[in-house]
Amino acid sequence: MTAREKKYDFEEFIEKELKLSETADVYCPAYQKGQCRDRHCRLIHIKLATAVVCKHWLRGLCKKNEKCEFLHEYNLKKMPECFFFNVYGVCNNSDCIFLHLRPDSAARECIWYKRGFCKNGASCKNKHNRAMMCWDYYAGFCKNGPFCKFAHPKFEIKFAEVNDEDILNRPKPNIH
Repeated sequence: MTAREKKYDFEEFIEKELKLSETADVYCPAYQKGQCRDRHCRLIHIKLATAVVCKHWLRGLCKKNEKCEFLHEYNLKKMPECFFFNVYGVCNNSDCIFLHLRPDSAARECIWYKRGFCKNGASCKNKHNRAMMCWDYYAGFCKNGPFCKFAHPKFEIKFAEVNDEDILNRPKPNIH
């Protein structure tokens, strides 16, 4: 019997009561795309692309539980910035788990990627920030216009020029 085939008595309680599961996704995938319209959705609505870890949860003090707009998971890439390092430029805590980012070392946003395409791709020294598409704009109209925080992609469909002769001289399909 493997370790995964073994089922303990408390596992059902953890999955049903605490709503923790190894297989189920706790974050709403429809919300990530800006499409969840279910007011009674039981999954967590946090934008994972921009979310950071809850600093109160790290200390065991978050009172919001599932209503918290920050992540309740230990992820080093999504840690909030260190207050002391941000304000004073130095952090004396050798075990500090928060991010220590120098403002002068931060890469600028790539203007070419922002316009639509960067020829350097992944090797570009600047940031390539992916913007979420505005669903209102996609549907036809966005009331926020150029001040919208979401992307308004330009759909340019180029149609090939077709002559009447090309249509008439096209080979006919064989019908059996």
